[in-house]
Amino acid sequence: MKYFPVFLNVAQKPIALVGGGAAAVAKLRLLLKTEAEVTVYDPAPEAQIQAWNQDGRLKISKEPLSLDLARQAHLIYAASEDDSRDAQTQEIAHAAGTWFNWVDNLQNSQFITPAIVDRDPVIVAIGTEGSAPVVARAIKRDIEERLPQNLGALARLGQSFRSRVLALPFGRIRRDFWSKFYFSKGPAAYEAEGEAGAKRALHDMLTEFEDTSPKQGHVDFVGAGPGDPTLLTHKARVLLHEADVILHDRLVDPRILELARREATMIEVGKTGFGQAVAQEDIHQLMLAHVAQGAQVVRLKSGDPTVFGRLDEELEALAAYDVSYSIVPGITAASAAAAAVGRSLTQRGRNAQFRLITGHDMAGYAEQDWRALAKPGAVVAIYMGKRAARFIQGRLLMHGADPRTPVSIIENSSRPEQVIREAPLNALAEALHDLAGPAVLLYGLSPQSAAGHVFEPQEAELCL
Repeated sequence: MKYFPVFLNVAQKPIALVGGGAAAVAKLRLLLKTEAEVTVYDPAPEAQIQAWNQDGRLKISKEPLSLDLARQAHLIYAASEDDSRDAQTQEIAHAAGTWFNWVDNLQNSQFITPAIVDRDPVIVAIGTEGSAPVVARAIKRDIEERLPQNLGALARLGQSFRSRVLALPFGRIRRDFWSKFYFSKGPAAYEAEGEAGAKRALHDMLTEFEDTSPKQGHVDFVGAGPGDPTLLTHKARVLLHEADVILHDRLVDPRILELARREATMIEVGKTGFGQAVAQEDIHQLMLAHVAQGAQVVRLKSGDPTVFGRLDEELEALAAYDVSYSIVPGITAASAAAAAVGRSLTQRGRNAQFRLITGHDMAGYAEQDWRALAKPGAVVAIYMGKRAARFIQGRLLMHGADPRTPVSIIENSSRPEQVIREAPLNALAEALHDLAGPAVLLYGLSPQSAAGHVFEPQEAELCL
């Protein structure tokens, strides 16, 4: 992020704009929404600017911007549409040490003005760092359609009532109060009876919430998918935004955690194969402790929570204390890996069944029905198989698997750093030796080439 977004207080602060043509008018339409004291420096500004001057909304100076006046300004805009004149304004602004914007000249500007959706005091600013203005306009149009026109009035009423709501317990109860006001009770009351109706709704709601006993929290087991945030379900995104506490696996992509509310408590409860791990009992106690405080807890698991995620153990811990929960599926790593190599996990005439197995369990390397897995045509997704690769390779060969059986290796599937490799079974362990990220092994499948052909197994490691 090159530009850090902030909201600058310009109330009763001087802003200087040099120029009086179409570019100046366009910028002034935005600046005049503020409470700043705007002065236009131009000898012959357009009629619209003169009209704003007559209405007392801005001042006009036919004298050029001086260094002393530039030092007093909070912001300076160059909008004369004359490069030499705007460059001179830039020199004055730099000499004065005042923040400067050259309209439609990103390279020479110290700050940029975003597209804005105005529901004062609710303001939505949209920026693309100058790279895609048409995208900013499209986003602005969508948000304009979604936000009710009376939202600003409701926000002002809410602000005047905020001290009364402090009597409610901090956290979810207060958030539920405001959510109900802004998105259901408030708009309906304002639509029916105006400001008086919205005020009455606030008072009625406060009485209702004060009489409500604190409730036990709730746990949502949410699948974070393989990594790409765009593969999250809509429900997962909603729950991340509503969560008070997020207990997440070590492998959950940081971009997904960025989707949570800033105020949410983030706790990593990751496990590393054969390494450091948060004890399962400690995870149970964390969930129960936060639920007892009324928190909305998201237990965020990589992939799908029902696949090798110790879900049953955590559900049993909640059931012992009669804690409510829901399960939100995610895209499991095997599906993402198959998509990455362009293959189907099942195919008529090849395999009528498909297996998900793990390379190791609580007792160490996991034993499987190796004879069934070694049969021709078998397709198996192997999770947590990097450290167990030589063990798996040996067991399959021991039970009659063809040494040339292809294995697709997908590291960090769906992520920008994704790596795809192919190796025959008898070279599997060697093909994995330098991979550091999480990997899924698709035994029995080769990656598709760009032309749609299957790569033949190679004795040597093939990196695509």
